[in-house]
Amino acid sequence: MTPQAAYDELIKKCKEISVLGSAASILHWDQETYMPKNGVGHRSEQIGLIARMCHEQFVDPKIGELISAAEDSDLTKDPESEAAANLREIRHAYDKETKLPKDLVEALAKTTAQATPAWAEARKKSDFSEFLPWFEKVLDLTLQKAEAFGYEGEPYNALLDIYEPGATVEQVETAFDGLRKELVPLVQAIADARKRPDESIVTRSFDVDKQKIFGESVAAAMGYDFNAGRLDITTHPFCTGIGPGDTRILTRYNPNRLNDALFGTMHEAGHALYEMGLEKEKHFGTPMGESVSLGIHESQSRMWENQVGRSKDFWVYFLPQAQRIFRESLGDVSLDDFYGAINTVKPSYIRVEADEATYNLHIMLRFELERAMTKKEIKPKDMAGEWNKRFKEYLGIEVDKDANGVLQDVHWSSGLIGYFPTYALGNLYAAQFFAQAKKDLPGLQEDFQHGNFSRLLDWLRKNIHHHGQRYRANVLCEKVTGEPLSHKPLMDYMKAKYGEIYGI
Repeated sequence: MTPQAAYDELIKKCKEISVLGSAASILHWDQETYMPKNGVGHRSEQIGLIARMCHEQFVDPKIGELISAAEDSDLTKDPESEAAANLREIRHAYDKETKLPKDLVEALAKTTAQATPAWAEARKKSDFSEFLPWFEKVLDLTLQKAEAFGYEGEPYNALLDIYEPGATVEQVETAFDGLRKELVPLVQAIADARKRPDESIVTRSFDVDKQKIFGESVAAAMGYDFNAGRLDITTHPFCTGIGPGDTRILTRYNPNRLNDALFGTMHEAGHALYEMGLEKEKHFGTPMGESVSLGIHESQSRMWENQVGRSKDFWVYFLPQAQRIFRESLGDVSLDDFYGAINTVKPSYIRVEADEATYNLHIMLRFELERAMTKKEIKPKDMAGEWNKRFKEYLGIEVDKDANGVLQDVHWSSGLIGYFPTYALGNLYAAQFFAQAKKDLPGLQEDFQHGNFSRLLDWLRKNIHHHGQRYRANVLCEKVTGEPLSHKPLMDYMKAKYGEIYGI
C-alpha cells in the first residue's frame, strides 16, 4: 500500500469513528435539555456503549499500521501541510488511546453519565455529601486514566495534555504567576477606588422571554447561524459541535440579572463560531476539522464575551435596542452608566458569573485544588472544606453553601480534571489575539458601534478557525501575533478599561 493510499484509508476510518462519536454528542445534549430524569440509567448504558465502540475502532492495530505507512513519507515533508498536521495529531491521539483499557473507557463514560445528573441534584440541594460517592468514583477512574497514559513529573501533566496538548504544569504555573503579580494589585486598587458604578442597573427585572429574544438577536449579529444551530436552556451553559451544519448552544436565565444569560449566550456563541469556522464539511473527523486546544477554544468565547460584548463600542449600537425591549428596566440608563454596570468588579461565588478582573482567581483556585487531588494531598471528602478555606483567601468572602462553592461546576462530574487551566489560558490568548486584530483592522471598534462584526469574524476565520490543528496553541499564537503568549495584553486591556470605569 502506498503512503497516499494508507493516508486516504486512515482518514476514511477516522471520519467513520467521528460520525459514531457524534451520536454520543446528541445523547449528551438531550440529557442536558429534554431527557426525563428517570432515563439516566439507560442513557449511561447508551453513552458507555458508544464510547467503547469508538475506542475499540480507533485502537485497532490497523489504524497504527496506516499511520506508520503514511507518516514517514512525502506527505509529511511540509510539516504545516494538512496531511502532516492530521498524521501528527492522529499519532498523538492513537498513542494515548492505545494505552487505555477498553473497560476503563466504558467505565468512565458510564460513571460520568450517571455522576452528572447526581451532581445536578446535589447542587439543587446544596449538599456535597450526596455527590461525594460519585466524585470519588470519577476521581479514581480519572487517576487510572492518567496512570495508563503515563507522565513526567506528576499525574496532572497527563490530564492537562488531553485538553491543552503539549502544555505542562510548569508552563501553566509560569503564565499564572506573571498574571497574578499584576492582577492582585489591580483588583485591590479597584476595591479601594472611590468611583463606583451602579451594579443595580443590571439586577432589575428582566423578563426571561425577552432576554431570549435579545440574546438571539445578539448571537445572530455576531454571525451565529440559527439554520446550523439552536439556543436552549440547561443547568450549566455549554456549546456542542455535533457535526457539519449542527452546532448548538445552551444558556440559563436569571429574571433579576441581565448579565448571566446575555454574556453566557455570547460566550457560547463565540465557541460556536469557532466550531462553525472549522471547515467541517471538508475536514470533519480529522484534526484539521478540530480546534487547536481548549485554551484556544476558550479564547474565542472570551473574546466575544469580553473584548467585544463588554466594550463601550458594542453598546453604542445595542443599548438602544435593549432599551426598547426592556423599557421599564433600562429606559432611563445612560451609556456610561450601563457600561460601568456590566463591568462591575466585585468578588462573587460563581465562576461563570465572575467579572473579568476576578475570574482568573477562580481558575487559579481550581488549578491548585486539582493538582492537590491528583497528588492525593487532598481527599475528596475534604474538598468542600478546602475549597471554602482557599476561596476566602483568594476572594475574601465566606462561602455560604455548597451550591456556591464546590458544587458550582459540572466539570468534575464529567471527569474533566485538567480542564480548568484552559479557561485562564483562553483569557490570555483572547487579549493577545484581539490586540492584534485591532492592529490589522483599523476602525474595528467603530464597526462595533454600527453593529458590524463581520470583519472581526472574517479575521478570526482566516487566522485561527481555518487552520484547525495545523499548529499547536503556542505556535499558533506566535504565527498570529508575532509573540509568544504573554499576560501583558490582558493586563494592558484591563488596566485601560477599569482605569476609566473606576478612575484609577
